Amino acid sequence: MDKMRMESVDMTAQNIEKIGALFPNCITETVDENGNPKKAINFELLKQMLSGDVLEGDEAYEFTWVGKKAAIVEGNRPIRKTLRPCKEESVNWDTTENLYIEGDNLDVLKLLQESYLGAIKVIYIDPPYNTGSDRFVYPDNFMMMQDEYDEGIGMYDEDGNKQFDENPKSNPRFHSKWCSMIYQRLMLARNLLADDGLIFISIDDNEQENLKKICDEVFGASNFLTCVSRATGTPTGGGVRWFGK
Repeated sequence: MDKMRMESVDMTAQNIEKIGALFPNCITETVDENGNPKKAINFELLKQMLSGDVLEGDEAYEFTWVGKKAAIVEGNRPIRKTLRPCKEESVNWDTTENLYIEGDNLDVLKLLQESYLGAIKVIYIDPPYNTGSDRFVYPDNFMMMQDEYDEGIGMYDEDGNKQFDENPKSNPRFHSKWCSMIYQRLMLARNLLADDGLIFISIDDNEQENLKKICDEVFGASNFLTCVSRATGTPTGGGVRWFGK
């Protein structure tokens, strides 16, 4: 015979689970009265997810950067655009089951939200690696301008006095814009994934650590499967000489 619960359902915990299903990036962790870990809601981030404007306040939720709130607003902002078919450039237009879309990927992700919401089984992306190189046809340098970064972190007071020294080794300007770029796109990609869907992302060491943290926020850390290093180079003795970065 099953034991009786002798207590009612924890509605708060249930509500947190429901919010977490919609906004996993708004779930954080705290401790209860006994010191045991429990889930909680980051209400500041939840308010930003539900607002069309950048809200005031410090961006200090675990993993953050200058421009994170603005990235959320831009990712949620609707657009007045549509997809235009190019039948003359298509093959087997009336029978094909494939769809190739050319355009700004942020706009395309927004346009796909209604028709493909929760319907995509597999997503593979190969975003810019933020190496600073100019040898690609797409931009691969997302460094933030110094004055833009200084304003974002409050480097100077209203009289122009420097309030603190930044750590030059961390070079946060190099990463902030890239984090905003990938964050808003992954927010939209998550909406498209089916419950049993998978997303694969190619990246190198420049942003791998930041990408992992962003994915943990957007998709939920419990959904992470693995990180695979790509072996490259000429095989020697049955092995490989290098691992791809």
